[in-house]
Amino acid sequence: MYIAESRFALWADFIERTFLEEGFKDLIAKGIINGATSNPAIFKNAILTSPAYKEQLVTLSHLTPKEKYEALAIFDIQKAADILRPLYDAGDDGYVSIEVDPFLCDDAEATIAEGIRLHECIGRPNVMIKVPATEAGYHAMEALASRGIAVNATLIFSAEQAIKCAEAFQRASIKASVDTVISVFVSRIDRAIDEKLRPQGVSVGLMGIFNAADIYNRIEALNVPKCRVLFASTGVKGDEFRASYYIDELLAPNSVNTAPIATIDAYVSGGDTVVKLPIAASIIEEHRQNVVGAGVDMNIIIQQQIDEGLDAFKVAFSEILNALE
Repeated sequence: MYIAESRFALWADFIERTFLEEGFKDLIAKGIINGATSNPAIFKNAILTSPAYKEQLVTLSHLTPKEKYEALAIFDIQKAADILRPLYDAGDDGYVSIEVDPFLCDDAEATIAEGIRLHECIGRPNVMIKVPATEAGYHAMEALASRGIAVNATLIFSAEQAIKCAEAFQRASIKASVDTVISVFVSRIDRAIDEKLRPQGVSVGLMGIFNAADIYNRIEALNVPKCRVLFASTGVKGDEFRASYYIDELLAPNSVNTAPIATIDAYVSGGDTVVKLPIAASIIEEHRQNVVGAGVDMNIIIQQQIDEGLDAFKVAFSEILNALE
């Protein structure tokens, strides 16, 4: 736990085979991170650009593209889980996440089957199965968590999505005690609207934070057993904000922030350690009204981000499979 007294954890939003043997272990040894997350885009960049996968690929020529991808990804997830296992055994998170096939996002039964299969193939207790927050996904989250499989609910931009995830985990908690996280995406909202806000004199770089803070308040109030909010999409693009901005401003008790390695490095070298959340609902609502007054329909923006996030993962997954033909 990066800040033990407030139960604030940092996880690395990055997986790559060479990194697991070097920088990953160093970050853990220094007490900086205690978990890791992955997604199709992360694996796409790793598998298609790193030479570390070539040797294993030679042995997989008889498999289908998806089987090849899973073999490569499972190897990395197992390695990360084994490195993190001492933390998990000590009760200090130690989780690594792997996402189900994004093309299954609207098929609950197929998502459940794949989640169970991946969990069994990986064979490590400290693996979280990532499931996108769709209508089918909520059913899959509940089914997986009810079986004692840790779940990372992902691609969340709205309070409605987050509450449905929390309700699924609440129902599952009756059958099994298992860790879950609700991954709220932050910076993408600001990048989508800031150029519209700036000419209107409305503060930029805040709606993503306030939206995430509102979701945090709502989920904390539900008090779902062993469930935390995880802030994702917390890297900064460009130089308008300090590199650790989305970690600094979302420092919250009982939460996780998963970030790119460069963002984590920037936070550790000069970030803030003062708890910033919770933020009062009145402050959040005042800014939301300013955004609306600038002509931004947040319902449309959030739906666009959900759609674009799913599409991006599908594109990344397709590019991996095409490259592995």
